[in-house]
Amino acid sequence: MISRRTISLAAGAGLLGAPAWVLGQAASALRRVAYVQFGRDATVQPTRDAFLLGMRELGWQDGRNVEYRFYYGDFDVARMDTLLAQALAWRAEVIVTGSGATVLAAQRATKTTPLVMAYIANAVGNGFVASLAHPGGNITGSTTQAEEVLPKLIELLREVAPKAGRVAILLNESNPSHTEFWSAAQRACAVLGLVALRVTANATAQFGDAAQRIVQQRAQGVAVPADPLFNAERAKLHDALMPTRLPVVYGLRENAVAGGLLSYGPDIVASHRNAARFVDKILKGAKPADLPVEQPTKFDMVVNLKTAKALGITIPYSVMLRATEVIE
Repeated sequence: MISRRTISLAAGAGLLGAPAWVLGQAASALRRVAYVQFGRDATVQPTRDAFLLGMRELGWQDGRNVEYRFYYGDFDVARMDTLLAQALAWRAEVIVTGSGATVLAAQRATKTTPLVMAYIANAVGNGFVASLAHPGGNITGSTTQAEEVLPKLIELLREVAPKAGRVAILLNESNPSHTEFWSAAQRACAVLGLVALRVTANATAQFGDAAQRIVQQRAQGVAVPADPLFNAERAKLHDALMPTRLPVVYGLRENAVAGGLLSYGPDIVASHRNAARFVDKILKGAKPADLPVEQPTKFDMVVNLKTAKALGITIPYSVMLRATEVIE
């Protein structure tokens, strides 16, 4: 049986005897793109595959004109600086990420290597770019504006659970946007006459404790903003919150599919696919500073009727009319 390593070694041996111009052509043909994520390999597979699909659609073929390296932080903020250093040591021409923690590490690591945000909240507020229209540095891509979506999510919670006067806001403090999420939630709850309760879970192991605090604070509903950890570990998060018997609304579709009552927000998979357009332009000579940061134009609302039935909740007809997907 011939292993992949054997094939690689054989190919390398063949190149040793090739003319210098052939070696130069092979070396210059492959552009280098690093995909650096805060989560684990398996948990980011759908978004990673979407990005790679977007690249193929634009003519970038792995091993022919582009080369990828993938780096995963396993939800450990302390690892991000090391991963960025590795990507830069590999001489990546573009770095792609879907987490704010990675962008922060990239800002510490380089001011020149282009970075494309695939799904990042509060890009201006976090200081990632000077403005959406004029990024002004080495960072561009897409921002979710999740801090603006969260108030809408709380409004929807109020519609489907009108008696829920105390709302727990679940936050991940390793997310650079968690402070803005909390501020946005407080403002939204104040307008609606609700009490906002701050609950944190910064790692999967803390989900159970967070659920207990939600109950202890007598919450009557839960709102969960879009977050890499909460998305990647959505099944475990749902299992932890399910015993509370509370309506839980999320900023990502994937969480509703995993058992949440409802979700509202942009498509994270589509956003990663769209990141390929930015990478394509940069590899063809565009500067990140000249590429405006894009905001989502389409927001999906997913209603999980299975969960609603299990909780004894009747989803109002007005909400069902606005749903783009219903899980039955």
